[in-house]
Amino acid sequence: MFVRKKINKSGTTSVVVIDKGGGRFRQVKCFGTSSEPSEIERLCNQAADWVMRHGGQQLIDFDAAEQAREDYQKMLSNVERTLQNAPQTILSRVYEAIGFDAVGDDILRHLAIARVCQPMSKVATADYLKSYFDEDVKLHNIYRYMDKLYSTQRELVQRISVEHTMKVLGGRIGLVFYDVTTLYFESEPDPSEALRQNGFSKDGKTAESQIVLGLLVSEDGYPLSYSIFSGKQYEGYTMIPVIDDFVQRFSLTDFIVVADAGLMNEKNVKLLEEAGYKYVIGARIRKESPKVKEWMLSMAKVDGNMDEYRKGGKRRLVVSYSEARARKSAHNREKGVDKLRKAYAKGTLTKDKVNKRGYNKFLDISKDIEVSINEDKIREDAAWDGLKGYLTNTELGMEEVVRQYHGLWVVERAFRIGKGQLEMRPMFHFTEKRIEAHICICFVAYKMYKELERNIRQLGIPMSVDKVLSVAKTITTIRLRLPNDGLYTETLYTTPQQEAIRPLIDPDFV
Repeated sequence: MFVRKKINKSGTTSVVVIDKGGGRFRQVKCFGTSSEPSEIERLCNQAADWVMRHGGQQLIDFDAAEQAREDYQKMLSNVERTLQNAPQTILSRVYEAIGFDAVGDDILRHLAIARVCQPMSKVATADYLKSYFDEDVKLHNIYRYMDKLYSTQRELVQRISVEHTMKVLGGRIGLVFYDVTTLYFESEPDPSEALRQNGFSKDGKTAESQIVLGLLVSEDGYPLSYSIFSGKQYEGYTMIPVIDDFVQRFSLTDFIVVADAGLMNEKNVKLLEEAGYKYVIGARIRKESPKVKEWMLSMAKVDGNMDEYRKGGKRRLVVSYSEARARKSAHNREKGVDKLRKAYAKGTLTKDKVNKRGYNKFLDISKDIEVSINEDKIREDAAWDGLKGYLTNTELGMEEVVRQYHGLWVVERAFRIGKGQLEMRPMFHFTEKRIEAHICICFVAYKMYKELERNIRQLGIPMSVDKVLSVAKTITTIRLRLPNDGLYTETLYTTPQQEAIRPLIDPDFV
């Protein structure tokens, strides 16, 4: 049972008690009729008391409910539009905190934010900005800006990134990690172009043209500087020019270069030393002299054991042994040898086993070739299991040398994020200006990604950057037109996850 206020044709209001049974409403009792609000309220209270004594629901004000419905519909009619712009709000704050707003062009802001949120072609990016963020950025303005970015602003972008990184790291960049990767194009190489060329592809895209990207990052993976090279450039020749350019532009001293063994040769090591750079690099221990190899192989195979060999001058070769590394090497070798044993069980190499790549297609085998597995070579290879070498000219202790080298994962992660979440490749630009500008936009986007990651960690939000942005995309902002032609904006937080990331959107929220 419940109380109902019934509006009569005469304009008076009757207060009645209604009961529902068998799908039908039935009037149980009428408590009176009046046109005076105070009397109507008295009758409603009397009826509610009666319902309480007889058990049932108290008061349903149908008129009030109808009024609320009308108010709600009126409010919806004043909605100018809804936006899913929480990711834009988050990343725009990050963009300004880094200092990129000093570039003075909002197109860079929009392109970098879109690259983090929803990496797409420039055509699709313009549509995305309009649909989700209500930002009207014309495609021809995007292309015009990319030419401007190449010509006048890429140097400023890198300087802002370096200055912010130094501030985050307490005013000093102690470690510089360098590595290279390749970025491919969905196009055939053009012999007339110096940049887009065929070369060794780290993505296995041997048929496509590519460029080589060299990247410097600091400790914890903050990007510092980048350079691009021809797709056919040998990666070992990229490091010294990038580091020299970086030092000259930003007048940095007293840092340690950390690089992988694949980038190093004797010439590069000498150039590092002649320039006065400190370094920790991976050593190619199997190419050392017989005397040094004998010393390494005589080391005690105890997990965590380390030793060093003075090579002359300030050079030291630090060698460590790891049981986990030894097990992994042994496992991989065993799998490889087992495949060989099965493939060549008959002791002959048949035509169908010949590599068909390149000019091998012209080979004509008339007889099977005898093959065998060299067990001595397998044993020689096993002797190196678990050993890893590091070359340095620093005075750091052996454990610190190993620790710093293992920090190279931060630049490898930078490439994973760049190629994965930010989709740096494949590239669809063809001119050098547009290619360079595209890389610069991705550089800004990665810097924002890393800074957002740091902010999330500082606020103690138990989510990754990708998860935060995924949740942010579910947050709706409503924009209402007010009677005085003004606008009212309200952001709705309706789930625990949305509430958890609210401090990133609203810094004043506690």
